[in-house]
Amino acid sequence: MSMEVVLALSPFPRFCLPNTNLKTTLSSSNSQVLLWRSPLMNVQLNHYYSRKRRGCINGGGASRRSLWPQFSNSYDRCNLKLGKFISRLREFMNSSEKMRKHVSSTLFTRLVVSVLMVSFAVSNSPSWALSEENLLFLEAWRTIDRAYVDKTFNGQSWFRYRENALRNEPMNTREETYTAIRKMLATLDDPFTRFLEPEKFKSLRSGTKSAVTGVGLSIGYPTGSDGSPAGLVVISAAPGGPANKAGIVSGDIILAINDTGTESMGIYEAADRLQGPEGSSVELTIRSGQEIKHLALTREKVSLNPVKSRLCVIPGSGKDSPRIGYIKLTTFNQNASGAIREAINTLRSNNVNAFVLDLRDNSGGLFPEGIEIAKIWLDKGVIVYICDSRGVRDIYDTDGSSAIATSEPLAVLVNKGTASASEILAGALKDNKRAVLFGEPTFGKGKIQSVFQLSDGSGLAVTVARYETPDHTDIDKVGVIPDHPLPRTFPKDEEGFCGCLQDPASTFYVNRGQLFAR
Repeated sequence: MSMEVVLALSPFPRFCLPNTNLKTTLSSSNSQVLLWRSPLMNVQLNHYYSRKRRGCINGGGASRRSLWPQFSNSYDRCNLKLGKFISRLREFMNSSEKMRKHVSSTLFTRLVVSVLMVSFAVSNSPSWALSEENLLFLEAWRTIDRAYVDKTFNGQSWFRYRENALRNEPMNTREETYTAIRKMLATLDDPFTRFLEPEKFKSLRSGTKSAVTGVGLSIGYPTGSDGSPAGLVVISAAPGGPANKAGIVSGDIILAINDTGTESMGIYEAADRLQGPEGSSVELTIRSGQEIKHLALTREKVSLNPVKSRLCVIPGSGKDSPRIGYIKLTTFNQNASGAIREAINTLRSNNVNAFVLDLRDNSGGLFPEGIEIAKIWLDKGVIVYICDSRGVRDIYDTDGSSAIATSEPLAVLVNKGTASASEILAGALKDNKRAVLFGEPTFGKGKIQSVFQLSDGSGLAVTVARYETPDHTDIDKVGVIPDHPLPRTFPKDEEGFCGCLQDPASTFYVNRGQLFAR
C-alpha cells in the first residue's frame, strides 16, 4: 500500500498553543493522509471519532447475530459520515497553505497601511523653514561635528543636541544666535573651544602677526610672595605703546579691566579684553607699588617683537669668563623663529658658551613656529606627537637640517604661564635631553586648536587634536614638569636675571654649574 505524505502548515505561524509538539498521526480511515497535529487537536479528533463510533456500535441489549443487519447498516452509514468528515478535514488541511498566505498578506497589508498612516502623520506634522539665524547656528554645529577632537562630544548625542536646539533655543536675532552657539560649546566642557564675535575673531588673527591692536602689554600670573593683591602682573610694556606712554612698568599689578576684577581672570581672557579696534578705549585699574592708578588707554596698533636678548658675562678670569646668552621669548607669532635665529647669531658673535631660553609667561601662539624653534636647538629626534581619539595621527620630528645651536649647554625657564606652543617646545627640549628645565609645572594645555571663520565674519577656536611629548607624556591639565625648581620671585626680566648670575650675594644667586647641571 502506497502512502502519500502531505505537510500541513498552521495558518497562524505567529501564534503557539501551550505544550504543542509536532508529531505525525495516521488517520485510521484514510491511509492516504498523514498529517501533523497538536496534542490538543488529537484529543478533539479522538473524542469525535470515539463519539461517532460509540453512536454507531451501541445497539442496546439485543444479541450480536440479531443485530447484525442493523449494525451493518449503521456501520456503513458511520463510515460514510466519517469519510465525508475526513474528506472535509483533508480539504481544510490542504487549504491551510492558502490560508497562511492570505493571513500573511493581510498582516503585511495592514503593516504597510500603518506605515503609510505614520508617514502621512509625520509629513503633516508642523514643520518650520530654516531662517538665516538657524543656518548660522548649523554652520557652527557642523564645524564642531567635523573638526572637534572628542567624537563623543563630552558624552552626549551631538545630533540630538542639534535638533533640540533648533526647536527650543531662540534664534530670532544675531545676538540670540551667538548665545545659542556659546551655550552649545559650553556643553563640551572645553575652555579652549570658544566662540569669537567678528571683532574678536579679527583681533585673534591679527594677534598672530607682527602687530596687534591693543595697549602693548605682556601679562602673566603674579608671584604673590610679597602679599600683593590678587590680579595679573605686567611682564613688559612695549616701548612706545599706550601702556608704556601711560607709565605702566614691569611688575605692576592689573586689578581690573573695564571695571571687571582680575582676581579669577585668566591671562587669555585678559588679553582678549585688552585688545580691540584701533582707536577704542579701555580702562585699567593698576597697582604700582603702593599707589592705585585708574587709567584710560586708547588702543593702537603695536609692533610686536617676540624676542629680547642679553649677554650675561659672569665674573671670572679674563677671556675664560663664562658668557651666557639670555633669550626671552614672549609669544609665538610669525616673527618668532626668525627672531630667535637672529638673537642666537648676535649672541654667538659675542662668543657665548651657553644659552638660557626664558619661556615664562609665554602663553603660546602659532603651532608651526613652535616646531621651527625646536628644530633650531635639536640635531635630530621627535618634537611632538599629534593624537586624536584613535591614537597617534601625526609625528613632527627633525633631521637636524634646520639646527644652528645644538652644542652649547641650554637651560629653559618655565612657569604656570608657559602654555600651548611653549609647552611643546619645552617638552621637546627636555625629552630629547637637549635642555635642563627650571621653574614650576607649566599650564598644562595639551590640546591644539584651529580657528574657523563662519559666514558672518565670526569664528570658532576649536580643539582639533591633543599632543604628547617625545616620551609620550600627555601633559593636558598636568603640564611639563621641570627638572629643578626656581624661587617664585625669581626675576622675570633680562636685567634681573643677569644679576642673579653675576652677584653671589644676591638672594637668587645661581652659579653656572647649577644652571646647566642635570
